[in-house]
Amino acid sequence: MNNYPLLSIFWSMFEFFIWILWFFLLFKIITDIFRSHDMGGWAKAGWIVLVIVLPFVGVLAYVIVRGKSMGQRDLEARQRSEDAFKAYVRDAAGEPGGGAVGATASGGSGDVDQLAKLAELRTSGALSDEEFQQAKQKLLAG
Repeated sequence: MNNYPLLSIFWSMFEFFIWILWFFLLFKIITDIFRSHDMGGWAKAGWIVLVIVLPFVGVLAYVIVRGKSMGQRDLEARQRSEDAFKAYVRDAAGEPGGGAVGATASGGSGDVDQLAKLAELRTSGALSDEEFQQAKQKLLAG
């Protein structure tokens, strides 16, 4: 370690960091090529060959030619994912159009609403903790 100066250590770390960034960019571009619906199969094959055979030229050309649409596709995919998550949460919460959680055999989503009202009454001080527990047990027992 004594023969390896501090500046060389920093330079090696910088090269390693740039190398990792390069692979992130390469995988991002390959993913975008396959995700793109506005290109045909031959265009996708051409970009893949260019990116693999001439990686620096291919990646830079792709970013220059399709960089703006790459960002738009990324934003659209994120929006679709967020919408799907919100729909799943609505479905799981038992809101209209769904009914997984809260639709129990003992009474459906009405029990959930009554539990929420009991919790509000306890929070406001209208019910003591003991009264809340008793009312909750009655409600859950059916």
